[in-house]
Amino acid sequence: MVKIVCKLNEVPTHFEMFSTMKNLIVGLFLFGSFLALGQTSLNEYKYIIVPKKFDGFRNENQYQTSTIIKYLLTEKGYNVVYDDALPNDLNTNRCLGLTVALDDQSSMFSTKAIVHLKDCNGAIVMTTVEGKSKSKEYKTAYSEAIKEALKSFDMINYSYQPKQEENDTVTLNFKNDVKKMEGEKSEPKNRPKKEVVQEASTTRQTYEDKTPVDSGFRKGQETAKKTVEEVVTSEEQSYKDYEPVASEITKAANTDVRFSSKKAEGILYAQELPNGYQLVDSTPKIKLTIHNTSMKDYYLAKSENQNGVVYLNNEKWFFEYYEDGTLIVEELNIRF
Repeated sequence: MVKIVCKLNEVPTHFEMFSTMKNLIVGLFLFGSFLALGQTSLNEYKYIIVPKKFDGFRNENQYQTSTIIKYLLTEKGYNVVYDDALPNDLNTNRCLGLTVALDDQSSMFSTKAIVHLKDCNGAIVMTTVEGKSKSKEYKTAYSEAIKEALKSFDMINYSYQPKQEENDTVTLNFKNDVKKMEGEKSEPKNRPKKEVVQEASTTRQTYEDKTPVDSGFRKGQETAKKTVEEVVTSEEQSYKDYEPVASEITKAANTDVRFSSKKAEGILYAQELPNGYQLVDSTPKIKLTIHNTSMKDYYLAKSENQNGVVYLNNEKWFFEYYEDGTLIVEELNIRF
């Protein structure tokens, strides 16, 4: 007679089967959400930028980390460039691309790597799964770990779709204001003389500020002025605004100054320092170092060849310095 023994603890219960199915469903849901989010986010970017040297590594392209990432992402259909060979449109606007960051989680017994994609503001747009390798040879280990991590891109159907530019045009309706102005009575004679003169009709309005302003030029030179002409119709108003180049601070401190102006040349990105900021371009190269003062939005500034000040005036940033006896007022486009 043969006895058949069945161990109940080896047979999965209904509860265990239900728990396993539940975990599988949740996992699939989260994975699907990850793919949908990744697809939507990545489609907004035209390039992926691969640094020649990753943080935490001593040398450029150490263990061929940069080479393998660029090669694999290119194979997956992305437009990948190195950080020292940016195309013109990306060099002008770094927000067209995502920058690769390699997160090295390696331990004594295994090599682990996670790949992040960051936007121009440093925010993480996408993070891959963790890739692992137990190879003892570093070049092979990092290659295997990176390949496994970049499998996260396999289920994403990437297609670049440019963001729609926001319409910055502002339309103002001054219809009722013009009517109100036409019906206003003249002011009493005992009031002080107005420093602002306005002329209004249903078709045209002019505005001229006659407030006295200290001269910023030597005798015989033209005085900086601001004139605003507003053309009003029943539906819209357009502006032509000519702003003074020199700041009020400069004109108050210098009654006999000769100066010239320069327009902003590209965007400067502010990187915080213990006592101020360093302003870098898209190369990236440090263009200016600015230090805090006791005044708000007023900094001591130093470039490669010049010393001066950087300040905010009328919502615009300016760099002032002397060059061969002439005060140079250079407009800056700074992103903090």
